Amino acid sequence: MPGAIYAEGLVKTFGDVRALDGVDLDVPEGTVLGLLGPNGAGKTTAVRCLTTLLRPDSGRAVVAGIDVLKQPNEVRRSIGLSGQFAAVDEYLTGRENLQMVGQLYQMRARAAKARAGELLEQFHLAGAADRPTKTYSGGMRRRLDLAAALVVSPPVMFMDEPTTGLDPRNRQELWEVIKQLVAGGTTLLLTTQYLEEADHLAHDIAVVDHGRVIARGTSDQLKARTGGERVEVVVHEREHVRTAAEVLGGFGKGPTTVEEHTRKLTVPVTGGAKLLAEVIRELDTRGIEIDDIGLRRPTLDDVFLSLTGHVAEVKKNGPATDAGRDDESTGHKDEKESAK
Repeated sequence: MPGAIYAEGLVKTFGDVRALDGVDLDVPEGTVLGLLGPNGAGKTTAVRCLTTLLRPDSGRAVVAGIDVLKQPNEVRRSIGLSGQFAAVDEYLTGRENLQMVGQLYQMRARAAKARAGELLEQFHLAGAADRPTKTYSGGMRRRLDLAAALVVSPPVMFMDEPTTGLDPRNRQELWEVIKQLVAGGTTLLLTTQYLEEADHLAHDIAVVDHGRVIARGTSDQLKARTGGERVEVVVHEREHVRTAAEVLGGFGKGPTTVEEHTRKLTVPVTGGAKLLAEVIRELDTRGIEIDDIGLRRPTLDDVFLSLTGHVAEVKKNGPATDAGRDDESTGHKDEKESAK
């Protein structure tokens, strides 16, 4: 029995660019799937196909038990979508925006007003509820956009990089809202460039690159694929970096990575705390002063680097520019043309 979100062999091309190249997904009800991948990997294209905004060239998709290609209108009634950019009317107040969404879903005016009030409180926007949205900060607009996606409490949610542009406190608050939704039975497909976000929220993670799912599993499973423990050392003096690399090379089970500008060295190892003590003794014997040393497991950053060949591209200063959007490099312009 397919999950709440199911896709099989999704293909979507824009001219000569194959944005999706046979994507398979299966998200069980009441869970979170984190969809990770570099810019241009096809994450947003996949979301648009699953939410009926784009029609795939081939393949099959079922959302909330409804065939996406055969019954798109029914799918739209059963999902919520928060896209990469806040889709709010700047000339309406926050309250009016939410009430409008409720009425578009054919809620009675009184019910729409009550639901708007609940969401404004939940997203800490009650104090600005009756101000025009054009006076909101970027983070406030992002929260209002997500609130709008939740007006009808949909059983299935799609969030395309929902915390882009939020400060750490607002991001943490949004994570708590997402946890509450999932605890209440909502199924969520989440695309993100913040790897700690996927680590924190996702029950399962799919890594997408060049329009294909190249890895799938829990965070721990993906980290296990990357390898075991790592010793990280930060030496005090830059001239000791080379000697420290020689020392670590004698203990490591793979090449030593050196970051010259931070004086940090990293090497994969086996042996745990006992080996770490031996490394410390050897560095001391060689007269190498250290600022920091530790033993850690692989992170999702390590997984991402191992699978895709480069680190994740995180947008730190608000919404991405056109050049940085997920699918700009895979024919987003062609997508717009094809939609006309």
